[in-house]
Parts: sequence; structure tokens; C-alpha cells
Amino acid sequence: MPEQHNIEYKQSWHDDYLKWVCGFANAQGGTICIGKDDDGQIVHVPDFKNLMEIIPQKIKDQLGIMVEVNLYEEEGKYYIEIITPPYSIAVSLRGRYYYRTGSTKMELTGSNLTEFLLKKSGKTWDDVLEPAATLSDIDQDSVNKFIKDAAKTDRLPDVSDLNLTDILEKLRLSDNGDLKRAAVILFAKDPGRFYPNILVKLGRFGQDDADLKFQEIVEGNLIKLLSEVTAVLNRKFFTKPIDFEGLQRVEKDEYPVAAIREMLLNALVHRSYMGSMVQIRMYDDKLSIWNEGGLPEGLSLESLKRQHPSRPRNPIIADVCFKGGYIDSWGRGTIKIIESCRNANLPEPEMQERDGGFQITIFKDFLTEEHLKKRGLNERQVKAISFIKANISVTNAQYQELNNIGKTTATADLQQLVEQNILKQTGSKGRGSKYELAS
Repeated sequence: MPEQHNIEYKQSWHDDYLKWVCGFANAQGGTICIGKDDDGQIVHVPDFKNLMEIIPQKIKDQLGIMVEVNLYEEEGKYYIEIITPPYSIAVSLRGRYYYRTGSTKMELTGSNLTEFLLKKSGKTWDDVLEPAATLSDIDQDSVNKFIKDAAKTDRLPDVSDLNLTDILEKLRLSDNGDLKRAAVILFAKDPGRFYPNILVKLGRFGQDDADLKFQEIVEGNLIKLLSEVTAVLNRKFFTKPIDFEGLQRVEKDEYPVAAIREMLLNALVHRSYMGSMVQIRMYDDKLSIWNEGGLPEGLSLESLKRQHPSRPRNPIIADVCFKGGYIDSWGRGTIKIIESCRNANLPEPEMQERDGGFQITIFKDFLTEEHLKKRGLNERQVKAISFIKANISVTNAQYQELNNIGKTTATADLQQLVEQNILKQTGSKGRGSKYELAS
């Protein structure tokens, strides 16, 4: 059996492998086999008697946990199996914390370590009290807007008779009058006074990152960011203003409204607030949104393309956004983005874990060179599409001249483009026939 996410093979013992034991204990548990090569073949451990004594003792002394250590023999060759169960408490090795993710061992530091320790203690980052925040730090207008938005749904009971203190308590944003971090993120007048990088940075680029044309920064609580970021996009970034209230509309020459709104919501609700700011990059032919924090454990990029369980990094923030009607249903955000792009006849969005965070990119044009090649078009056909973009149409004769080919090849190429609904044939048949973009 080859190595897997919970199985590791080592030909001999080294004390450095205590890090792997620590990683398994902090994750889902796992097994280390001492005396096997990477293919799982037994190579024999000559000092197995000594190791059977010192390995359990080292694990107990340096990690403070108990594991199962077994000795096995096959055809005169011995190997040792160290079975580590998952632990509900955080396990450290000489003050450092390790975690098994996929088939790799990683050391937890910074915000990743903070999230891990909170999770082991039964908390999430947004559920922690913020001692520096008081009721006077809450923006009443933001709360009022949230209540108005929530009234359009049936997810929040009537709170019109409650004062601000009771409203925050009902939303689980405070505990006996003390505000939680979630309250600061959602409703504070100046959340940046408490946490750095509580903002969204927008940049307009040309074809690549080296060509920055202008940039904007939007600050504020989450409720304000939802409206102000979209206002800035409309004012300075989009060619045509988009109505973010009418989610069913699709601007033909820009991007699907629902996709952009869902991308922004995902970035603000599910980001790690201990890291960098949300970053929106608009290029000539695409738009991307990046937020700090990778995918939750158990979710893969592939699972985002189908119905999947909701594992919000900030469950209290997510719950308030759900009650406000900003999130329609957990686990469907990325599916809505994909579907809205498909309905607008745009390429499938690109999702990736990148630079310690998550990035999703949507594309304006199905007819870029990159996407045409992905669809299987040859170099001649790609060149012809560029020609049509600049000249409206192409004839069979022009196609032949453009690619230095004969009529038979040109006709076959053009017919294939028509069958794929990329081009349409117009004009009279024969020499007067022209080919234009189908949509």
C-alpha cells in the first residue's frame, strides 16, 4: 500500500519523526511504519528491540501522549508500526505545533496556529471577546441597515422592540454585555482600530500585474464594505454600472452580478481576519478576488464545484450574514458563481489556493487565446478569431490567406467553428459567405 494522508513510511527511526507523530495527533490521527520504503516494501529494522522501548518513551516524555507501538515480522524482516490517535487537545513538541494536512507535515505558526489553538479549545476567532470594544464603538446605522435587510427574509425574529444591547445579545455578538470580535467586524464604527487590514484593496491592471493603472482602498465594517465596495466598482472600475440589488440581471459586456456579489461575500465572511486585506484585481479580461486563509479541512477545490457541507471559518459572522439575507444558503456560494458565469456564456471560474489564501477569478471573454486553446482550437482558428474581433468577419478566402493554407483545410476549420457555436455563417453561400462571431 503506498503512502496516504494518514500513513507514512520510514526506513529507519530518527527523533525528527516525532514531528510526524505530533502532526497526526493534532489532525485526524495516523500511522508511521518504521522499516518500510516509500512503496511500502519491508526493508527490516535491525535495532527493533531497542526501538520498541525508546520510541514509546520518547513520545510520552516529549509529546505527553500515548500511542500504540507494534512490532511485526514477515519472512525474517521486522518493522514497527506507530499508531497515533487524534487528540482533542493541542499537542506540541518542544513548544512547536505540527499538523498533518494531506500527505505533508506542516508547522503551525502565526494566524494558522491561532486558529488551531482556538479550535482545539472549542472556540473560533470571531467568538472571542474583544475587551477593548464597548457599545459606543458600534455603528447604529450599520445595525439598522442589517435589521432592514433581515426584515426582507424570515430568518431573524422581529427585533424592533429591542435595544442595541439586546439585539447584539440575540445575535450572539456579545456575552453579558461584553462584545465579541464578530460584533466589531460586522458593526464597528472603526474596526481597523482593533484589527489591522480590515479593508478591501482594489486595483485596475492592464494585461498583467506590472501594469497597474490605479487603485482604491475601502475601509469599514462588513455591512458597509458590502455596499461601498460595489459602489467603488461601479464608479471607477466597470465600464457599465451594475445593479447589485437586482441579482438576476447580467450585464452583457461585463460580469454576472450574482458572481461578483457572491465572490465579495465569500471573501469577507470566510477570510482569516488575522491576515492580509481582501484584494480585488481587475484586468482587461478578468477579475479576481483574494482573501487570507485557505480552504477549511475536508474541503477541496473540486468539492467547491458541487454541493458541499458548510464549514465557515467565522461561524458567528456567517450566521449573522445568513440572517441578514446576504448569504442564501451555505455550501452553494461557489456553485452560484459557476452557474451565473455559465448562464452568461462565460468560461468556468478559476479557483485556487494561493499565497496562504483563496482566490477566485472570473473571465470576461470566452474568446481569449487561453480559453480557445483549452477548447481544442488550433493555431489557425485562434488567429482567425482575433482577426474577426478586429474586422467583424472573415471569408474563406481571407482565412486561407491569413493562415497560408488551401481551401479544403480552411473550409474544415471554419465548419468546426460553426459546429462549436463560436462562429455563424452569414451572407449568401459561396464566395459571398462570411463568418462572424456567434454571439
